[in-house]
Amino acid sequence: MHPYSLKSSKGAPFPPRPILVFLIAIFGFYVCYISFNQITLEYRSEENSGEVQAEIHCRKPRLPHEELRYVHFPKPESYSRGECSCNPVRFFVLVSMQRSGSGWFETLLNSHPNISSNGEIFNRVDRRENISSILQTLDKLYNLDWFTSAAKNECTAAFGLKWMLNQGFMDHHDDIASYFNKKGVSVIFLFRRNTLRRLISVLANDYDRDAKQLNGTHKSHVHSKEEAEILAKFKPVLDVSNLIPNIRNAEKYIRDCLDHFNTTRHMILYYEDIVRNRNALFQVQEFLGVPVRKLVSRQVKIHTSPLPGLVSNWDDVSNKLNGTQYAHFLDGADYVR
Repeated sequence: MHPYSLKSSKGAPFPPRPILVFLIAIFGFYVCYISFNQITLEYRSEENSGEVQAEIHCRKPRLPHEELRYVHFPKPESYSRGECSCNPVRFFVLVSMQRSGSGWFETLLNSHPNISSNGEIFNRVDRRENISSILQTLDKLYNLDWFTSAAKNECTAAFGLKWMLNQGFMDHHDDIASYFNKKGVSVIFLFRRNTLRRLISVLANDYDRDAKQLNGTHKSHVHSKEEAEILAKFKPVLDVSNLIPNIRNAEKYIRDCLDHFNTTRHMILYYEDIVRNRNALFQVQEFLGVPVRKLVSRQVKIHTSPLPGLVSNWDDVSNKLNGTQYAHFLDGADYVR
């Protein structure tokens, strides 16, 4: 037999042509499948690498080195920041006491298109039951998963809240200060120099909470001159025997707060200074790293009269404070409308 003949009288017969075609097709499909998987893996690898590069890029904005720890790129779970994912956000907290002008000041902040201050979120007791609930609430807030009327959009550049000293802030001051430093939260302290005026405002607000002088509704802040005049008619009687201790305790409370949080990045403001000089608001905006703009508020001040016209027992109050370190509260020289 010819050595190159395909026929053989011995051994297994050669597979029929249809089976041969089927096997070749299967092999071709297998090769294509493997090649496609390799291309997909390479593409995903490149895609992930791009995400990492984008993340690294976001974490290195053109800022002084000492400010880098205070800029963040949060990734909310409830929505996507989209094209703003690499827009840096600064976290802040406005720390104050009731009737110190914090409500008015917060409306000023929220008039800026890039600032969102979300109010007193810790006025609810369940959010400040213990340090764990406090930190969980803060984590949710600073992840931008917090929705209030103050929330702007995914391109917000400064995001924070208002926190009163008596809302768990001082009860857990060590843990909270540590959290602020680790999280890179900037603190704005806002107090009143004239604690006597603050005390009068507190008593008047407490009265209206029960009296509801505005058509059966209690309002801590008003937006019209007429409403302000109605609320200002009430003149509280101050407890003269405890007046100086109350003023002294309020001032100590403030000093203790500033001592506990002196390691944080912070600025200290006083209501009277802002009223006198609106340039103070420019400094606040620079502190928060947002473009400086004119800030506005629709709130109307309630108590605008000189102090003698705000208290029923003014003569007793005046006699009590005259000759003391708090006598300067009486002349109103520290307050200018």
